[in-house]
Amino acid sequence: MTLDLANPVVLAAIFGGAIVLALIVLILMMLSRLRDLTHTQSHLTGGLSALTDAQRRSEAQVGAALGESATRTAQTLGALQARLTAIDAAQTNIEKLSGDVLGLQDILSNKQTRGAFGEIQLHDLVAKALPPGSFTWQAQLSNGRRADCLVHMPDPPGPLVIDAKFPLEAWTALLEDPKDKARITAFRASVRTHIRAISDKYILPGETADGACLFLPSEAIYADLHAHHSELVREGFAARVWIVSPTTCMATLNTLRAILKDHRMREQAGDIRRALAALGRDVELIVERAGKLETHFDQARRDVEGLTTAAERAGKRAERLDAFDFEEEAPKPRLAPVIRRG
Repeated sequence: MTLDLANPVVLAAIFGGAIVLALIVLILMMLSRLRDLTHTQSHLTGGLSALTDAQRRSEAQVGAALGESATRTAQTLGALQARLTAIDAAQTNIEKLSGDVLGLQDILSNKQTRGAFGEIQLHDLVAKALPPGSFTWQAQLSNGRRADCLVHMPDPPGPLVIDAKFPLEAWTALLEDPKDKARITAFRASVRTHIRAISDKYILPGETADGACLFLPSEAIYADLHAHHSELVREGFAARVWIVSPTTCMATLNTLRAILKDHRMREQAGDIRRALAALGRDVELIVERAGKLETHFDQARRDVEGLTTAAERAGKRAERLDAFDFEEEAPKPRLAPVIRRG
């Protein structure tokens, strides 16, 4: 069967069928697109739900983080407050210490109070090292001078003077510029003045020892003297003035204590010998009396033995007499037993 394309009806039918087919294809495409859109909407709905859940979880996490952050912030603020309180207390202590340092500076800036500071330190050292009664404070000598401390040493060497000196001004000036020759000279002159003063005032022939001690209440000055001014130490030796610091003074005082102890033992040696002699006489008397007592005990022992022997002989005689056969008609006179003394 052939189609007559020239016939309008056939053409209309063909065009109508094509249009219907096109509509069917379009409808099918629209249905497929609709299914895709529905599927996409489902995915979008699931994504929105997940996004909502994630947002909720995020909000919960943010809230917890904010709570923890607030707690840590409070703890940090509390620790900061405690540290600020400690800083305030330390600041108060520093201010108090500064006041004490200023007070110490005021004390050391005055020569009289500075001398008292050295004397107090010397007093503590001597009181700890030496026995009571072996030293005198502010002892007056025959020349009218008063020594800070006079140790009553035996002769020789004799009473030893210890005097406290503190060349603070010259030392402080030297610390500001240790290389300044003028300040070095001033410091050395100050120390020499103290050495000469002690040598002239406190070394008296026949009254004190042939030397004295210059007490420096500062280890720093003592160390600097030996490190950079050894000639001053040698000058002190030449003047028989020994420079001591708190540490070396304690060692010196311990040596003096040993000397005092040895001297007292020598003084008491005579008493000890006399006591030993008296003890020997008492022992001899005890031995003599023990000998006499032993003689008495020996005599008593012999007497007891004699009594025992006599008693035994008397018993034997009595047994023999008891064995005799006496006649009743003519009784014979009974002889009394004779007891012989051994």
